Amino acid sequence: MNITDNYINQILQGDTLEILKKLPDGFVDVGITSPPYNKGEKQKGWLVKNVLYDRALDRKPEDTYQEEQIQVLNEIYRITKEGGSFFYNHKTRWNKGLMLHPIQWLSKTKWIIRQEIIWDRMIAANIRGWRFWQVDERIYWLYKPIKDDTIGAELLSKHALLTSIWRFPPERENPHPAPFPIELPTRVIYSILDEKDGLVLDPYAGSGTTLLAAKLLGKNFIGIDISEDYINLAKNRLQNPEKEKHKVIEEINKHFVSKTFKDRKENGEFTGKFKNQNPSQNIISPKGLFD
Repeated sequence: MNITDNYINQILQGDTLEILKKLPDGFVDVGITSPPYNKGEKQKGWLVKNVLYDRALDRKPEDTYQEEQIQVLNEIYRITKEGGSFFYNHKTRWNKGLMLHPIQWLSKTKWIIRQEIIWDRMIAANIRGWRFWQVDERIYWLYKPIKDDTIGAELLSKHALLTSIWRFPPERENPHPAPFPIELPTRVIYSILDEKDGLVLDPYAGSGTTLLAAKLLGKNFIGIDISEDYINLAKNRLQNPEKEKHKVIEEINKHFVSKTFKDRKENGEFTGKFKNQNPSQNIISPKGLFD
């Protein structure tokens, strides 16, 4: 039996970093997570104060928090296959007026930052007027190169056309304090793996949203969480996947393109203003335009 078989389709309970250190090298295909944001529970207003995790404090010294995240991300890099990806959901924060940006620690990890995606949550987490209401979070597509190839494989057009701004409201019917909607990990997993088999990791699994998306897409998964309560919640969702299947189907149906750029080019159809053509051709007169 392969050593990784002990972890497949399991949720491992314990400290994320300590468990990651025990996992073997190079066996994960893609991962998605949203760690605790270190919002400083006791230093903020009524909303942040009430976003409390089971068995995890969200008020570490910032330098300690960032160093811990670097270590976690580097362990995930180690256990990810070459050519694999990890999607890291976080946000910009402020402390005494100074911005804390995820790039501050992501740039110190071993990962290639392949893309910054904006998650438009369509609702503000803080409704004070010190700044324009923050309705966005960030999702960083991190990539582990194959040798010196820092670019990686091209996405299929049906996935790439969904753009770098993702508009999902947060999950509301979930007892976890900070769940993302199942459409988000569905988009990640389906875009990266498409119809291929693969292993999906969520090292801060929470209520199991990533794991459920993986299961509904026919992929294997591994989750990690320190909370027994959240693990039990995740297991219950995994035992009743049909309840949320319609959301996954709706997201998959958005991944559609009738003709790719390559198809249009091969058929001599319009491919954009930089198409190599005689400028006198294909000019439509106003009369022709409205005929």
